[in-house]
Amino acid sequence: MGVTRRIIFPVLRLILWAVIAAALVKIAFAGQTITGGESPLSPSAEIVEPQVAASTGSITNTVTVTGSVVADPAVTVRATMAGTVTKVIVAAGAHVDAGAALLEITLETPVEPTVTTNPETGEQTVRENKPTIKREKVTAPTAGAATLTALKDQVVAVGDSIGAISPGTLSVSGTLTPDQQYRLLTAPTEAQVTLKGGPAPFTCTGLRIGAAPAGDGDGAGETGIDPATGQPLQAASGSVSCAVPTGITAFAGLGADLSITNGSAEGAVVVPVSAVQGSVQTGNVWVVLPDGTQEQRAVGLGLTDGQVVQITSGLVAGDQILEFIPIGDVAGVDGSGAAGGTAMLSGAGG
Repeated sequence: MGVTRRIIFPVLRLILWAVIAAALVKIAFAGQTITGGESPLSPSAEIVEPQVAASTGSITNTVTVTGSVVADPAVTVRATMAGTVTKVIVAAGAHVDAGAALLEITLETPVEPTVTTNPETGEQTVRENKPTIKREKVTAPTAGAATLTALKDQVVAVGDSIGAISPGTLSVSGTLTPDQQYRLLTAPTEAQVTLKGGPAPFTCTGLRIGAAPAGDGDGAGETGIDPATGQPLQAASGSVSCAVPTGITAFAGLGADLSITNGSAEGAVVVPVSAVQGSVQTGNVWVVLPDGTQEQRAVGLGLTDGQVVQITSGLVAGDQILEFIPIGDVAGVDGSGAAGGTAMLSGAGG
């Protein structure tokens, strides 16, 4: 044991230190071969702008509007002649047909007395004349329950309200956003209606599109955030309604969905709406040329289903375009229309 400690262990330590010293000398004088990579200033990643090809397909422009069943408003009955109410023909609450007589107005117009002179004596004789009398019946503008507010012997003027007719009919009504109004230009005259908890879907007729109801804002701006999509909600800018047909059981206040189909096309050239700047009639797309550069091009727009839009002119099937509208440097597009930016705008075109 003493020999091991005194002789063997010291010899092993000397050998180990000698090996370490030799290795250090080699590294110091011979160096280490290091293989250099590409220049650190060269980018290791490349931004690729998403592209999509114009394709052909079928497209149907269907707009779904959330609404409700409402009672059609009463129609005001107005006096059509100045005079005195001399006869009330119908009782309050009575059902009348369109054109039925409701009451009678009489107008008496005085006539100047007739004066005659005796040619021999010069004596004048005055004879009173009866007034001219004109009678006119006011009729119901529509069928329904009549409510008259004018009383017998009441004096009325032309245009005075003398009652109302409650038609007792129902309509389905909803509001439209600006996007929906654009999609319903030259809208059809009917829609498919589904009542919440009601009968099977049915066709309602007499589709009407007008201004937004009072109290729904001025038709511009935003009204909050949609909790389902996180996108800003648009204020109502229009309204749509159609008549519930006879035979359909419905009640005012029921929720309803209106599905309005405004055109379809087969074999149309279509692209994603995210690729188009604009949404109605005309727009812009960014075409990818064979050499990889981009060119802004005006296109004609047709139908849209909210996901893709029909291209009526400016593109043919197979043309490569940017999938999203460029932003940033696009504001500085040069005279040739080539986009210089690489940032992309994701979402609906326009």
